[in-house]
Amino acid sequence: MRDHYTLARLYVENDLTGGGIIEVSQAQGHYLFAVLRKKLGDVVRIFNGRDGEWRAKISASKRNHVALTLIEQFREQKNCPDLMLCFAPIKPKRNSFIIEKATELGVSAFLPVITARTQNKKLKYDKWHSQTIEAAEQTERLDIPDMMEAMTLADMLGAWDERKHLIFADEAGGCASALEALTGMGKPASAPPSAILIGPEGGFTDDERAMLRAHDFVIPVALGPRILRADTAALTLISLWQAVLGDS
Repeated sequence: MRDHYTLARLYVENDLTGGGIIEVSQAQGHYLFAVLRKKLGDVVRIFNGRDGEWRAKISASKRNHVALTLIEQFREQKNCPDLMLCFAPIKPKRNSFIIEKATELGVSAFLPVITARTQNKKLKYDKWHSQTIEAAEQTERLDIPDMMEAMTLADMLGAWDERKHLIFADEAGGCASALEALTGMGKPASAPPSAILIGPEGGFTDDERAMLRAHDFVIPVALGPRILRADTAALTLISLWQAVLGDS
């Protein structure tokens, strides 16, 4: 089993079935041969977010064409817990940091939320999707988090499925600590679908905070006496949720 985890690992879009042959992208072929120095007959690992993880042999290589032949499924499909991260986009590099690290921590979906103080509204979905794939490849995830289209805060709340708890990091305080609130939500085996909401640089306005607190499905939580940066707050609250209710 240890030897398995030393093999290179790639995400593919193709369906994976025993004996199948798939063609990888030109970039992946370059990575295998020019970066990793692989050769015909070498074995790699592949996954698609649906069909578990497979061993596959490099069976053909001609210019822009690299084919893999599936050998066997090594791990059955397992998805991360139902935990969405709703975040107000911030500076591009910090958005990338949030996407990468939240994927590593096991977030199942991302929802950009446009708030009154959101300054960066140029959203790079393709880049973010690529970053989720890279993070999943590196961290042994078998699934890829969904990347949802941005919504305003009001539209998000109006369309919300009330069966999903929305855990709201309220920098203004006046609420239970995150650890206390999460512990009161149940045990890992019975954890309800959840989402975490992190505000923009400058935080939520008073009107937004009042709008959030008016909904029964919203759980405001405090992250301590210091005001955390948005990316720090996101990763802190995800880590706490995973420790108390997740698959950590």
